[in-house]
Amino acid sequence: MKTTSLLSLSYLLLILLVVTSCGGETKNDNNNISTDEAVIAAGQATFDMTCGACHNFMQAGIGPQLGGLTKEVSADWIKNFVKNPQQMIDSGDERAVMLFKKFNSYMPSFSYLSDEQIDQVIAYINTKEAPVFGGGTDKGEALKNPIPDTIQTSDIVVAMKEITGLPASSDKQPINRMTKMDQLPGTKRSFVVDLNGRLYEMVNGQPKLYMDMAELMPNFIRQPGLATGFGSFAFHPEFSTNGLLYTTHTEPAGTKSADFAYADSIPVKLQWILTEWTTDPAAKAPFTSTSHRELFRINMVTQIHGMQDIRFNPLVKKGDADYGLLYVGLGDGGAAENGYAFLIDNLQTAWGSIFRIDPAGTNSKNGNYGIPASNPFVSDANPNTVKEIYAKGFRNPHRLTWLQSGEMLASNVGHHSIESLYMIQPGRNYGWPYREGTFVIDPYDDMYKVFANTIGPNDPITYPVAQYDHDEGNAILGGFEYLGSDVLELKGKYVFGDIVQGWLAYVNIADLKLGQQATIKKWQVSMNGKPVNFKDICDCKKVDLRLGTDGDGELYIFTKTDGKAYKLVGSKAM
Repeated sequence: MKTTSLLSLSYLLLILLVVTSCGGETKNDNNNISTDEAVIAAGQATFDMTCGACHNFMQAGIGPQLGGLTKEVSADWIKNFVKNPQQMIDSGDERAVMLFKKFNSYMPSFSYLSDEQIDQVIAYINTKEAPVFGGGTDKGEALKNPIPDTIQTSDIVVAMKEITGLPASSDKQPINRMTKMDQLPGTKRSFVVDLNGRLYEMVNGQPKLYMDMAELMPNFIRQPGLATGFGSFAFHPEFSTNGLLYTTHTEPAGTKSADFAYADSIPVKLQWILTEWTTDPAAKAPFTSTSHRELFRINMVTQIHGMQDIRFNPLVKKGDADYGLLYVGLGDGGAAENGYAFLIDNLQTAWGSIFRIDPAGTNSKNGNYGIPASNPFVSDANPNTVKEIYAKGFRNPHRLTWLQSGEMLASNVGHHSIESLYMIQPGRNYGWPYREGTFVIDPYDDMYKVFANTIGPNDPITYPVAQYDHDEGNAILGGFEYLGSDVLELKGKYVFGDIVQGWLAYVNIADLKLGQQATIKKWQVSMNGKPVNFKDICDCKKVDLRLGTDGDGELYIFTKTDGKAYKLVGSKAM
């Protein structure tokens, strides 16, 4: 999800900012911080590449806003903490321990950054003032623990075995960035994508390179990490005859004119592109394209929350209204926490949506795809309405899936408080950036705070069918209804987990109902007859967990930090 543990770096800088409330030795004279324009420019470049995915100077995001940091925290303390944050936490540093307990995550050492680089970043941060929040309307007192109940652990323990992971595509952790496993429709052929740019077919348990995005797309970029790169893929339901494959990837800002853009006064960090490829369906790896065409291109304010997932509904058959229609998860691009909530909260903008398009059609504004007549806003009277929108109001619709009963689910990675699972229905508003889960948030005030929802029965927002807060985990990992036969205890359950903490959980599918939140329960895995956890297996503080299924519905687990893959092979009750 991130290169060089960007989420961990965000926690590091979060500590640096928030600990100032404790006072003490960190509040020192910073008059020696450079004010040289070249140094500041170099610091900005490093910040944008290494820190900008998690931080800005307006709102807390994955990490805190950093405006005013150097007025409260000493440069020397920042530098020492960057070099070895875990050592300072483990040594009992009062402020570091306090924030570690609050945010429930260690940070790795960032000794790969030179003293000069750190000094440059500090010089850049030193140019930024702390924001002043407007206060907004009276929402009551912010909630310190929105969901007091603790997730309980079930007695399910599932045996797993290690299988071959993907080849290393980086010399730093994560050593590869496995994000999605999917099948060729109507076959048992399974494919896994590495965000760093390659799609592999798993042949007899071994990865075989199928598609290299960097070779096919010269403008392809995989930096600055945090889900940028080769994002997702989806084979057309009739791939066996038409050879159509769909992919998403990132390119630099301004590479081409975007189909979905905004005012020039708003920054563009990069662009996401949806592409249709035509190939010989009978050909094996490596992939060769007879032609390809761009369906659409969208600008993003930052590198976070981009084009997260694309999928066809696997349950429908030819002749059904949903057949051959492509669903596209579009995050908010970090717009809300960078001061551009207006890019999300209306139907005239694309961001924070799930699109539903017809790749074979031509009635879109650019003529490259179709807008289905059954889309919920096709008849909207406003000529500027984005009629591709199927549902609206997401921060980061990370993964899409369908239950065998027909319901569509989307996992939504939260802000600072709530991780959510939604049941998706056409035309509904799922709340972001005015809701985080079932709670109220104000994008024009301090978004770190969430409040009790007192709006009542006339609230137009559709709320999650399951949720947990950040004293349990950090980022929801979307999963699947278990359809295999090796782990009978998981039948009838939607299986998911937490990306950062690496725990696995389920909800009973029978309990997933609009208007209520299903009970979440954790389950465990074992190797060689003993329960294990992924932090111990990968010897890491951030697991970077992903899930996948094969053509038989069996479940696979990927840990991006160490690039390993596991298959579930059986279960027993403890």
